[in-house]
Amino acid sequence: MKTANLYWRINQQIHAPEVRVVGADGKQIGVLKLSQALDEARKAGLDLVEIAPNAKPPVTKIVELGKFRYQEEKKLRREKKGSKSGGLKEIRFSPFIGDHDYTTRLERVKEFLADKNKVRLVVVFKGRQMGRKEFGYDLLTKTTNELGGSITIDSEPKFFGRHLAMTISPVNKPKLQTETENDQK
Repeated sequence: MKTANLYWRINQQIHAPEVRVVGADGKQIGVLKLSQALDEARKAGLDLVEIAPNAKPPVTKIVELGKFRYQEEKKLRREKKGSKSGGLKEIRFSPFIGDHDYTTRLERVKEFLADKNKVRLVVVFKGRQMGRKEFGYDLLTKTTNELGGSITIDSEPKFFGRHLAMTISPVNKPKLQTETENDQK
């Protein structure tokens, strides 16, 4: 991970005449002149790091710089890991799909919806299948009927060349009052 993206002013790089200082133990020391804050940091044998430069007055913290950088990078990695990339999954069907293949793909769609992903259902037509477009519409209707009330249709079925596509997403159902009461007991 590059540390160039993470930059803080430290010690003599801080320009504000007064700063709000947070001690090494995390307790607030108060608003001090910059020279007093630097003296406090030197007494503790640590660095003064500006963590909120846009605040009035800017917030600084007395910390060990290497440890602080490591913790911030770790926090950034954790946020990056937790974020969802994309969130749109795609399942492809054939207009004349077999029953077993259809149920397998339907189960996959249910898994994606359970993970709170949007799903794009695509029916791919080949050759002379383009003459029977209604089979694609019927297939998508059947799929949405089987998924029932657990989905919302984001985009109706639409042709893009030889692909008939629609997008669905899971319904966010609010918990009922009785469910929350049972959870608390």
